[in-house]
Amino acid sequence: MNIALLPDRAVLEISGEDRVAFLQGLISNDVTKARANQAIWAALLTPQGKWLADFFVIASGDLLLLDVEAAQLSMLAQRLSRFKLRAKVALRDASAEWLVHAAWGEGVPPEGLAARDPRLPEAGWRVLSPAGLPTHASAEDYAAHRIGLGLPDGSKDMEAEKSVLLEGGFDELNGISWTKGCYMGQELTARTRYRGLLKRRLVPVAIEGTAPERGTPILTPNGAEAGEMRSSLCAQGLALLRLEWLDKGALIAGGARLTPQPPAWMKLPEDKP
Repeated sequence: MNIALLPDRAVLEISGEDRVAFLQGLISNDVTKARANQAIWAALLTPQGKWLADFFVIASGDLLLLDVEAAQLSMLAQRLSRFKLRAKVALRDASAEWLVHAAWGEGVPPEGLAARDPRLPEAGWRVLSPAGLPTHASAEDYAAHRIGLGLPDGSKDMEAEKSVLLEGGFDELNGISWTKGCYMGQELTARTRYRGLLKRRLVPVAIEGTAPERGTPILTPNGAEAGEMRSSLCAQGLALLRLEWLDKGALIAGGARLTPQPPAWMKLPEDKP
């Protein structure tokens, strides 16, 4: 099994008897399904339905532990705190007590609080541990693994107050509950799905040449706008692409050629690959 420490992740702890009901009304997924051995993946949205942050929720005793991008923890805590009102909840940065790891491959992590990554079976596990675990892989190895699967990684691939969840695969990757009831930003999310309004998707691309920086415009050979580069590592990356260009061959970003490679799990319109 591959185990990698993820130094760019942090842990937000939510405690108190109202913790589940409090979070349930705010985020995109069903908090009641979080377990010690099964994480849920969810996002906090603006009231207009645009992405602010995403995270894994793991239940541990009388706590909810949110595995979140470290750079977003303070913002996330502040945003959630606005809705506490009289709810019996407390939010605390518990990053000093937990280290975040990813594990993938055959077997089960031998140590730590290990919860299955709910996005894909191949995604593996999220593992929280008070001490560092023996690692057999690096954060870069994990980045290559998740990019190859087409999994977004927070602000590397999404854009605050602009991205919508369905662009990033949150529907197919089990990041949205369509049955739990209302949450902040639900209306736009549901409308995008049921009216077929989606025009772009975050898609893995094979890269020939130097990997373009995040934000690099992606063009067709004829110069038409096709999308924008997001995260990358060596010869692979993720790109936000217009649906009509997914099956038209190689695209151009800076000095590199990009070939879209939509994964099997991705649901696309019937006339797309």
